[in-house]
Amino acid sequence: MPPPFHFEHSLTFSPEADGEILRQIPALPGVFALYGDSETAEPYLTRAADIRRRITRLLAPPDSQSKRLNLRDRVRTIHYTVTGSEFASLLLTYDAYSAIFGPEQARKRLRLHPPYFLRLTTEHQHPRVYSTNRLSKRALAQTYGPFQSRASAERYCDAVLDLFKLRRCYEDLQVHVDHPGCAYGEMKKCMAPCNTSCTAEEYAAEARAVEAFFASHGESMLADIAVARARASAEMEFEQAAALHDQHTKVKAVAALASELVRPVPQLRAVIVQPAAKSDDESAQHAALFLLDSGCILGPEPLSTLGVRAVKEQTSVGSSLFAQPLMLQAVPLEGEAIAPQTASESPELRAERALATLASRISPTTDPATLADHLSLLRRWFYRPEKQRTGEIFFPNPDGTFPIRRILRGAARMALGEPTAMAETQREAAPAAKRKILHEGRPDVERTIPVLPKRKKSTPA
Repeated sequence: MPPPFHFEHSLTFSPEADGEILRQIPALPGVFALYGDSETAEPYLTRAADIRRRITRLLAPPDSQSKRLNLRDRVRTIHYTVTGSEFASLLLTYDAYSAIFGPEQARKRLRLHPPYFLRLTTEHQHPRVYSTNRLSKRALAQTYGPFQSRASAERYCDAVLDLFKLRRCYEDLQVHVDHPGCAYGEMKKCMAPCNTSCTAEEYAAEARAVEAFFASHGESMLADIAVARARASAEMEFEQAAALHDQHTKVKAVAALASELVRPVPQLRAVIVQPAAKSDDESAQHAALFLLDSGCILGPEPLSTLGVRAVKEQTSVGSSLFAQPLMLQAVPLEGEAIAPQTASESPELRAERALATLASRISPTTDPATLADHLSLLRRWFYRPEKQRTGEIFFPNPDGTFPIRRILRGAARMALGEPTAMAETQREAAPAAKRKILHEGRPDVERTIPVLPKRKKSTPA
């Protein structure tokens, strides 16, 4: 069960002292709820990029000529939580709506629609692949997604089926020798199990190949083609090697139709790095970590970037020495107060501890509707244009571990900002002003020499 939801801050509102009360609310992004006297009345709950400005607009003295909503005489309590990004605000708003109004109202108010997936019906004797936006508990391991839209899911599905010979019919297949078949069978794009053109073992092997293609983003097929291409080249079968190269290019293009987020739902694991909520301590450099595990989003968990010295300026030299941040262990100076745990830990250990804290909150989600809501929130953020998407996402390594150093670099970018480019120096114009020509007009002896700066005379002490 998820922990009970609560806001971080609470204020008692009185119209007589509205100015003093509203000044206590920070002008930062966040989520807030306005409660009245009645316990049965529903609160006014929303998120805003500037919660002080939005609350002031709702609770300021009303204008006699304005029709704007005003809750000055009805609100008695203000609850709010400051967030650091739109992603965090959206997730917090969903949790608040679910706790106060229920999950059904949360979906309706946030306009959450289940994303589309591809499902492989392995429980059937003759499996097939189709797009769906419904999650089933028993078929999560054979459900791949989420996709950006239904069109993108079906486009990827058709492209993959063009590489294999799995059936595309929707009927509950009854195998019979006199079955008329379909057009795909006539075009040799289907193994035609309907009229016993293949054995059950052959069709099952083709279904396993499709399942491996989905699970590995096409790497299972690309690896086999690469081995066959290398063998053909070694045996000087150049025509066959060229055909395999064309097939490799085609399969790679098909695999590129699915984003890196498209995986079996139980294997959906990632770390999302977002800017942390601003605090009173301006010297604090934190980022917020969110953990995506089995399709559910957990967080935020603060991650200190103390000791991660990210580059502030990027020169035009192009050397990688200027692009690599340093991971330093925090050493307190004499008289400086630093938390003992922070001072004794390296940045990698702090990142691992933050991820372990998030992992300890994982609880198996048995409700497919809640799982679909979290994936819908993830899809809304992930499939935005890169320039409009705040934050970064990091997927696990092949061995299942997360790339800690890449996560730390992303956290440093969230806390310190992107490196800024230095102004280009006029390297050619500057030396030209410090040169002179000797024997000008004499082609054989004319030459240009640099003029050294004059040395300053040292004055006797």
